[in-house]
Amino acid sequence: MDEAFRYYLRVRYGECDAQKVVFNARYGDYIDLAITEFLRALGYGEQMASAELDFQLVRQVKEWRAPAHYDDVLEASVSAARIGSTSFALSCEFRVAGQAVVLCSSETIYVLVDHATLSKKQVPPDMRERLEQGARGQRTDHAGYLRRA
Repeated sequence: MDEAFRYYLRVRYGECDAQKVVFNARYGDYIDLAITEFLRALGYGEQMASAELDFQLVRQVKEWRAPAHYDDVLEASVSAARIGSTSFALSCEFRVAGQAVVLCSSETIYVLVDHATLSKKQVPPDMRERLEQGARGQRTDHAGYLRRA
């Protein structure tokens, strides 16, 4: 397995349909959580909280391959797919923790904006470098999975 950033979360009962399968719309929430933790691991936690770093989602594509179920621990890997002059695309892959099968993959494109005017702004060189390097080997575990493994 590669050294991409990993985020762990547990599927909660209210996120599932009557068959205890994760409802498809919940993946938008999961992607947002994983990407937020990825950006925090890159050192942007304070800038996101203060709105010094502000961006807007412009496109998100998801592809489902297999279901996740109630109480599964999901492992999301996050990495930069592309970085443009004012936008960046992040890829996520979701698996049941410790398994190889990809349940869902996504690509999310954001445009960097000025917080006050919401006008596009250039991706600064230091952000470009951090996105390109990723948060290799870093893990954020909101499921308690790594404590057991």
